[in-house]
Amino acid sequence: MAPLRSLEQEYPILDPLFQTFCALHGIFSVEDFLLHDLYVLAAFAEQEPDSERLKQGITQVLSIIDGQHQPWLNGMELLADALHNKHVLSTGCDGIDLLLGGGLSAGQLTELVGPSSSGKTQVCLQAVSSVAKKHIGNVVYLDTSNSFSPQRVAHFVGLVSNISFDQARHHFLQNVMNNIVCHSVFDIFTMFAVLHQLEISLRMQLQSGDHRVRLLIIDSISSLITPILGGKGSQGHALMVSAGSLLKKLAHDHNLAVLVTNHTVGGEGGVPKPALGETWKSIPHVRLLLSRDRGNKKCTVSIIKHSSMDSGKAASFDL
Repeated sequence: MAPLRSLEQEYPILDPLFQTFCALHGIFSVEDFLLHDLYVLAAFAEQEPDSERLKQGITQVLSIIDGQHQPWLNGMELLADALHNKHVLSTGCDGIDLLLGGGLSAGQLTELVGPSSSGKTQVCLQAVSSVAKKHIGNVVYLDTSNSFSPQRVAHFVGLVSNISFDQARHHFLQNVMNNIVCHSVFDIFTMFAVLHQLEISLRMQLQSGDHRVRLLIIDSISSLITPILGGKGSQGHALMVSAGSLLKKLAHDHNLAVLVTNHTVGGEGGVPKPALGETWKSIPHVRLLLSRDRGNKKCTVSIIKHSSMDSGKAASFDL
C-alpha cells in the first residue's frame, strides 16, 4: 500500500480534491484508512459540495484494500498454485541452498534473521549476484542502511564467471549490473511508494512479456518497521502488517522470491530472538536464523519456521 498522492495516476478519482479532504481528517495513505471509522468519514463527505465524488474516492480506496487480500482457494487450487510456484532461486550460498532444497522459493516471503555482523547483507549480495549473473531475471534491492556494495557484487560475479579476457569480463559484468536495480529507502512510507511503483511495473511487464523481476530484497525490513512501533497507538502495527501483506501479495501474484532481513533482540534468559515481536512472526512463509563464529568465516543457518520443513534443521557453510 502507498501514499494517496502516488495512486492518482492509476486511479484519477483520488485527485487533489480527495487527497485534501482526507488530509483534513488525518488520512495520508491507504494504511490510514485501516485506522479510521469509514462510516464517520462518509458522513463528513456527505457535508461537502462534491460529496458524490468524495464517496467514490472512498469506495476506490476500499477496493484497493480488498485487492490486497488473497481470494478463497480450495485444496486443489492451493496444490496447483504450489506447483506453479515450485521453482527456486539459488542464493549462491551452498549451505542455505542445501538447507532449503535449492534456494529461495518463488512466490514466498523469506526472512533472514541474525545479529549484527552475522553476514545477512553478504548473503543478500550473494543472492543478488547469483540471480543476476544467470540472467534469470531482474533483481530489485531496497537498501535501508547504505550497505549495498556493487564492488562486492562484482567480486562475487568475478569468482564464478571464469572469464579471462578483460573486455569480455567487462561486458559480462555490465550485463549483470544491468539486471540489478537498487533503491535507497530510509522510512516505511518511502518503501510503500517504491513497492507500489514496482507492482505497477510488474503488471505492465506481465502484459508486455518483458524481462521480469525474479527477486526482491529488503535489507533490512526491521530498520524500517522498528521506528514506527511502540507507544499507545496501533498505527505502527497496522503499517507492519500492511507491509508484510503487500510483500506476500507481490511474491504470490508475480511469482517472485522476496528476501528480507531482520535483526535480533534479547529474549528470555538472554537468548537472542528475532525482532519485530509476535505479530510479525506469523507473516513470513520461511524464517531462517543466521549466526557466525567469532574470528572465522564459518556460519550456521537454521530453520525457525517453514511450511514444509522441520524447524531446527541446520546447515553450516563458509561466508
